[in-house]
Amino acid sequence: MQSNRNNSLEPISMFNWRWGYFLDETIKAFTIFEPKPYPIDKDFLFRESRFGSTSNPKKVILQTWGLKTKKIRQARCACLKAGEITSVMNLVISPINHYDLPFFGADFVTLPNGHLIALDLQPALKDDMIHNQYALGKLKSIHANWQSKLPSGSDIPLEARQYFSPAFLWSRIPLGEDGDQLINQVIKPAFDDYLNFFLDLVSNAKTISPERSSKLLNGQKKYMRYRAEKDPARGMLRGFFGNLWTERYINNILFDLQ
Repeated sequence: MQSNRNNSLEPISMFNWRWGYFLDETIKAFTIFEPKPYPIDKDFLFRESRFGSTSNPKKVILQTWGLKTKKIRQARCACLKAGEITSVMNLVISPINHYDLPFFGADFVTLPNGHLIALDLQPALKDDMIHNQYALGKLKSIHANWQSKLPSGSDIPLEARQYFSPAFLWSRIPLGEDGDQLINQVIKPAFDDYLNFFLDLVSNAKTISPERSSKLLNGQKKYMRYRAEKDPARGMLRGFFGNLWTERYINNILFDLQ
């Protein structure tokens, strides 16, 4: 199979990919911002491999969608499907540092033992009250509403907590009908609420001083370095696509602000 996509903004087509709704909603929401393709080499726009036994090989496909706008440095989504075993959507929206905005992050993963759901507006400056005003009031209310309808995702590692907001939506939900119901009735509207809230912030964002812009850039780089170093998908990607390609993908595409 070959991809006909010539740039990162062109639609992704993956048969029976679990998380298609969420990328579709993201693409539609960004149309008002006059998006342009984010530069991504063809080797990373589409990648296919095989895994499993020689007698019963399985196909894995990874495609990458991306864009940029006046206020968004990079919005990109890694979309992976490995047979019936794994479906992954890793979406990160990174604002330009001239605006006092958080990251938007959604990491939805289907594994043989269930779905992992992570959704947040992640701060570049965790202890900066001005930067974190977004996490107060309305977003906390949005989080409380949807988190109350979901099982817990368990404790967050201590070193990771500085990279999440108080409105971090985190859950582990089962496969099957119960999980499908939670995705349709809770995860979909929760995602829409978080994304719409974030894009309202983007629409209203004003440029900040050069001094504050520099401080924000340092925070963004720290966040990106952490994500690149600790990416939990590294082992899986290495198994599917090899070490060299995986390291280039993680450091040059997924978390490229080093």
